[in-house]
Amino acid sequence: MAKILVVDDSEFMRKVLRNILEAGGHKVIEARNADDAVERFGKEGADVITMDIVMPKQDGIEAVKRLKEANGKAKIIMISALGHQKTVMRSLEAGAVDFIIKPFTADDVLESVNAVLQMEI
Repeated sequence: MAKILVVDDSEFMRKVLRNILEAGGHKVIEARNADDAVERFGKEGADVITMDIVMPKQDGIEAVKRLKEANGKAKIIMISALGHQKTVMRSLEAGAVDFIIKPFTADDVLESVNAVLQMEI
């Protein structure tokens, strides 16, 4: 069982991801924005982080940069409806290791999380 930090400003999306990940045998903690994510990750840690891109105050790409500065081994999967090549590249350049495009299936999420858990960073 892995600990997954789900970062999304949408309570509905956090609940959807929580249900998928818990059904897949993982423990889930949640954050509603970038500041909350950095704080929760610093205090509780996580094996994998899922990160929405579009959030108020600070977008997910900036949050990825902050999380990677705090811990270079953080494994971050971006989740967004913004499937543009430029956005994907910016996410990966910032330190994300995978990208899931909405709408997604439970299998999409679990396959990505399980693959990222196997990565050596």
